[in-house]
Amino acid sequence: MSTATDDAAFREEVRTWLAENLTGKWAHLKGVGGTGSGEDAYDERLAWNRHLAEHGWTCLGWPVEHGGRGLSLAQQAIFYEEYARADAPETVNHLGEKLLGPTLIEFGTDEQKARFLPKILSVEEQWCQGYSEPGAGSDLAAVSTKGVLDTGAGSGAEWVVDGQKVWTSWAQESDWIFVIARTEPGSSRHHGLSFLLMPLDQEGIEIRPIEQITGGREFNEVWFTGARTDESMILGEPGDGWKVAMALLGFERGVSVLGQQVGFERELNDLIELARSNGSLDDPVVRDRLAQHSAEFEVMRVNAIRSLTEATPGADNVAKLVWANWHRRLGELAMEVCGSGALVTNGEMYDLTRWQNLYLFSRADTLYGGSDEVQRNIISERVLGLPREARG
Repeated sequence: MSTATDDAAFREEVRTWLAENLTGKWAHLKGVGGTGSGEDAYDERLAWNRHLAEHGWTCLGWPVEHGGRGLSLAQQAIFYEEYARADAPETVNHLGEKLLGPTLIEFGTDEQKARFLPKILSVEEQWCQGYSEPGAGSDLAAVSTKGVLDTGAGSGAEWVVDGQKVWTSWAQESDWIFVIARTEPGSSRHHGLSFLLMPLDQEGIEIRPIEQITGGREFNEVWFTGARTDESMILGEPGDGWKVAMALLGFERGVSVLGQQVGFERELNDLIELARSNGSLDDPVVRDRLAQHSAEFEVMRVNAIRSLTEATPGADNVAKLVWANWHRRLGELAMEVCGSGALVTNGEMYDLTRWQNLYLFSRADTLYGGSDEVQRNIISERVLGLPREARG
């Protein structure tokens, strides 16, 4: 366990390294790739992410035996805080490093760990997530994508997958996808699901970008038509998919949330500075709303830390409800601070400002990653013990 002295020294190490490295060819990447701007300078941010890996700044919480640094929760939080405060660019390896990697460490075979972990650590291979479907967005148990084990394949037994996934972030830039598929015919809900690892570069997979209201195209539809992966490319046993998927979602709401919080804080502070510079802070209504947002942010930060340090039932769901609605309202407040000029774009092209982009992208905050309605159902049914919602 790290001490306060260790943590202080580590914070200084992180600050110093970032100050020395976010210069020269990397300096222009400061602040790039934030909310709704995930496509900006993608290749350059990928190179930066690999630069981080070369210097030991990826997979900080992974056990040392798997290539990580085995840092304490406190030190991981320190890194994310300092990274955000340095205005460092958004990394591109989130799904592999923070979601699939820890899941592989917990459920993977030795062969799977040896095959995939080193290339996640070095940012050589990119991953995307095949969970949501047109008829199963926040309701993961309703997936209909099917997987069948073909034991007659010439090169050995293979899983054959047919179906469609949607809202697949960065599929167009990824090498592999982890897929929840229904592998037991006749099964329903969370039974009969399996967690499969599939290469994307094959004829049986088609990736179609979805253009968002911001003009970005980082989300995708992914179609599987007889797509194949080796029989060994399954995490856990057949039918264990729900258990593995839920474990992965637990990692999704882990320590990296603190970095997200600092990113939110930076947006809030920058908005306050904008209000001060353009005079809107003199409006008592705007000033009151900014003060309220600041107070709510401090509560949100404390709750995020609590959810990491205490086994509180429903804490993750409460956190998602809180930050999604706070951030969405921040986008609305940004439009008010910017004034009526924010209603139009500059020039003839659809060229959004940072604040217009925040407003439009944050409209989806209460939908992706589990909609507000689903979060409230989970809290009411599983935490508070209220009667289950009627399902048709």
